[in-house]
Amino acid sequence: MHDGWIIYAAFGVLVCLLLWRIATQRNAGNLRSSLIILGVAALVIVAWQGARLFGVGATTAQDKTITVFAAASLTNALDDVDSVFTKQSGIKVVVRYGASSALAEHIEQGAPMDVFASADLQWMDYCARKKATRVNLLGNKLVLIAAKDAKIGHVTIEQGFDLAKLAGDGRVATGDVRAVPVGLYAKAVLERLGAWAAVEPKMVMAEDVRAALRMVARGQAPLGIVHETDAKIEPAVKVIGVLPDNTQDPIIYPVALRANAKPDAVRYFSLLQTQTAKSVFEKYGFNFLVKPTS
Repeated sequence: MHDGWIIYAAFGVLVCLLLWRIATQRNAGNLRSSLIILGVAALVIVAWQGARLFGVGATTAQDKTITVFAAASLTNALDDVDSVFTKQSGIKVVVRYGASSALAEHIEQGAPMDVFASADLQWMDYCARKKATRVNLLGNKLVLIAAKDAKIGHVTIEQGFDLAKLAGDGRVATGDVRAVPVGLYAKAVLERLGAWAAVEPKMVMAEDVRAALRMVARGQAPLGIVHETDAKIEPAVKVIGVLPDNTQDPIIYPVALRANAKPDAVRYFSLLQTQTAKSVFEKYGFNFLVKPTS
């Protein structure tokens, strides 16, 4: 880019000298016209070079950005990991958080992205291409939450647990049980415990797990089922019970790198599997499922 400036500057000087020479060999009227031509020529050169460099700068900035689609429950932890990556590489990470189901649908419709982090395996299977590189990165648990100042104490969640009775006249918030991972997990566990049929009419289905968390934090629902990591970051709620692990459908967060991904995205995907990322994810309560790299 510096060499380009030198070439254009030298060219501009030569043009200016030529025009000045013409101007000095003619009468005063022609001198004025020549000076006007000289000024216009100089402005054209500067504008041309400025536009060229602006275009180069825009391309460079675009090249230094990667796009990540990630499950809403990853928000806080992934933001911290992304800050580390940007600090180390100078590459900006643009993240779109939401329900894994909605993100997978957008990917299927052609939404541009470099890395997808899902909150369950099914939605990853739905949209990941065979050539995509993927890894089962994280694990999580489901917990039953209530408002911090609620009078409800700790409960043991086991076979025969009556969640409907515990909710009373209130509702139980979780993700949409038809699509959102936390809702799918919650329904599966409650069915296994024999609690689903009675509590189903009292379920409030939110667009994603963070929306369900906010409903309990704001008192819009007395109870909620969210991921353990979500409850951990919200001071306005408390955990009153832990749902037993569903051995047939464990909570796993797979991460996929788009096929033919650019080098910057490959670097990011690699960072997610390092000891540095492991420390961040575990701080927020996730189980790190891979052997970390250095």
